Amino acid sequence: MFIDRVKIKVSAGNGGDGVTAFRREKFVPRGGPSGGDGGKGGDVWLESDEGVNTLLHLRYNPEHKAERGRHGEGSNRHGKDGADVNIKVPIGTQVFNAESEELLFDFTEAEQRFLAAKGGKGGWGNQHFATSTNRAPRYHYTGRPGEERELQLELKLIADVGLVGFPNAGKSTLISVISAAKPKIADYPFTTLEPNLGVVDLGEFNTFVVADIPGLIEGASEGAGLGDRFLRHIERTKLILHLVDVSSISGRDANEDYKIINRELANYNQDLAERPQVVVATKIDALDEPERLESLRELAEKDGKPFLQISAVTNQGTRELVNLVAQKLSEITQNEAKEKIDVSYND
Repeated sequence: MFIDRVKIKVSAGNGGDGVTAFRREKFVPRGGPSGGDGGKGGDVWLESDEGVNTLLHLRYNPEHKAERGRHGEGSNRHGKDGADVNIKVPIGTQVFNAESEELLFDFTEAEQRFLAAKGGKGGWGNQHFATSTNRAPRYHYTGRPGEERELQLELKLIADVGLVGFPNAGKSTLISVISAAKPKIADYPFTTLEPNLGVVDLGEFNTFVVADIPGLIEGASEGAGLGDRFLRHIERTKLILHLVDVSSISGRDANEDYKIINRELANYNQDLAERPQVVVATKIDALDEPERLESLRELAEKDGKPFLQISAVTNQGTRELVNLVAQKLSEITQNEAKEKIDVSYND
């Protein structure tokens, strides 16, 4: 089961108490205070792990508490520190304060760590309070409480390319053809109920990652269908492939589908509407009205967007599409590098 949003409670360990004690040893007159300090409470850490790809393990285990520090003892013995708790999360997880909705951390790489809750400091024993005028203090500090937080975790898949389009536009078929991903494919709407990732191999160790999200419908940005829940998975993508079914099988108008999806992207996040986009006419093997294809081509070219026609079933145009995507990603990477150089130069 793919789970991409959970709420968890994290509780760091309390610090151990210091202790009031005095040395009582033979041949050691006026031994003085010897109360040891309490141990520090354990921390709660979140850590990104390449081997984890969903938040499912946190859905059924929402509370995480670190060990408390042990109390100090006599003879200046320090209490043992509490053990930390490490919670594994997928790369792409964002951590929010559940109350304020403030973004606390964004995991974009493997093995990143975030201190979710800090353990309490151990209390001082009475040895710390001895002075020339108070050689036998009879007090100590108690340990500090550990932090407690409610966190909202949201997973946004990290992919180079995002596939968008109406249900049954051919997204799952395409990703199964150009990558090793094996999503469920059927001829009914919303076959895809969770995002799928596929790695496209260009040869010579050159690859890019494609994300296939459930089909969008009108009103998706406001919660209709499954789009509102999954649209965030294409927020990190560099390039959008907008798949439009131009066959007459669906009974839909290709141009209207194209406009609706772009409108939903803009309503959800204006940045998505402005992201580089390639319009892909699908199912041309079943095309029985050529004017539908040409009308969509004119509309895409009017909007200044590259246009390709493919049939994932017969592999027609898929190689050209992969090459175009690789070219576009290379251009985007070069532009990003140039912008960084310009910014650093101006600074």
